Amino acid sequence: MSTEYSKGLAGVIANESALSDVRGAEGKLSYLGYDIDDLVEECHFGEIIYLLLNHRLPNPNELKDFTVKLRHSRELPPGVIEFLKTAPKDANPMDVLRTGVSMLGLYDKRAKIGEGDPEVNKEIAMSIVARMPVIVAYFHRARMGLSLPPVRSDLSGPAHFLYLINGEVPSEDAEKTLDIAFTIHADHGMNASTFGARVCVATLSDIYSGVTTAIGTLKGPLHGGANEGVIHMLEEIGREDKVDAYIDGKLARKEKIMGIGHRVYTTLDPRAPHLKKMAEKLTAELGEPKWLNMSNRIAEIMKEKKGLNANVDFYSASVYYSLGIPTDLFTPIFAIARSAGWVAQILEQLEDNRLYRPLTLYTGPQETMPVPPMNER
Repeated sequence: MSTEYSKGLAGVIANESALSDVRGAEGKLSYLGYDIDDLVEECHFGEIIYLLLNHRLPNPNELKDFTVKLRHSRELPPGVIEFLKTAPKDANPMDVLRTGVSMLGLYDKRAKIGEGDPEVNKEIAMSIVARMPVIVAYFHRARMGLSLPPVRSDLSGPAHFLYLINGEVPSEDAEKTLDIAFTIHADHGMNASTFGARVCVATLSDIYSGVTTAIGTLKGPLHGGANEGVIHMLEEIGREDKVDAYIDGKLARKEKIMGIGHRVYTTLDPRAPHLKKMAEKLTAELGEPKWLNMSNRIAEIMKEKKGLNANVDFYSASVYYSLGIPTDLFTPIFAIARSAGWVAQILEQLEDNRLYRPLTLYTGPQETMPVPPMNER
């Protein structure tokens, strides 16, 4: 047997998918053949969810019916609401989201994949996508000592989330900004959290378990937590005139600069320009240029000195911060957006399922070791 292997499965093709095409060398991303730039311009997040679940864009009647179903799937079981009210106020929101989604499975008798049909599984998938924003928003309000407003069915997903967070209907610009953020985060090939979800359901576990696995995987700072790290870095720098010295120090110590570079994209992350544009617009409206100016200077330095580009996390941090969203909700927002891709990837996995079972290169003792008596160990 060959001893060659790829640590971290870098470059290894583990499955096939029609959902998203990530072309790292070209800096291109598409969903089902549609370029991300065109989807941002022509579609909203509800259409993206439909596209990923149905492998085609909806016509007007299909979109209307789908939107009604999605918006009427937002209600949480009373037991989940009670959990959100009583969860520790200092809990990590990603931990609460993970537990909340897992709890949803307790109240859904349809959840067992092995006995489910594709249409039922699609309905479950839709309900998870619809409920995750409510879980995040309700926990945030509960920990702040605020009331939990009833869910509404007259608002889009991004607008409804901002309404639940802030208690008021957002402006069209704020809604559009979050809609773009959701759209560009919806799916991204076999990233760590998507891989985790597919490995989980490949055992014929249920969809809730798959999404719970994905949330736990996304939580890590080397995956979804990077956008929080960007804001913490900017806060640590503090002022525009300190950027150069701070970054030079980081580089001298060979420390990671959050939000710079990407595991797949060797050129510009195609999602980053969209969020940079929205960050610039929000900055102009709010009159608070410091954070964006600092971000732009960091991006310039890293491009000049290391040839690395800012990734989607770099500017998503500034966008969410400008929208007044608490820093520890940045990664849950990523999860809300990526849930569309997770459930679509789960359903795709089940269409032609095969259990994942990679091998391990054993590096322990090659000779059989005698077990010494207890008094000789």
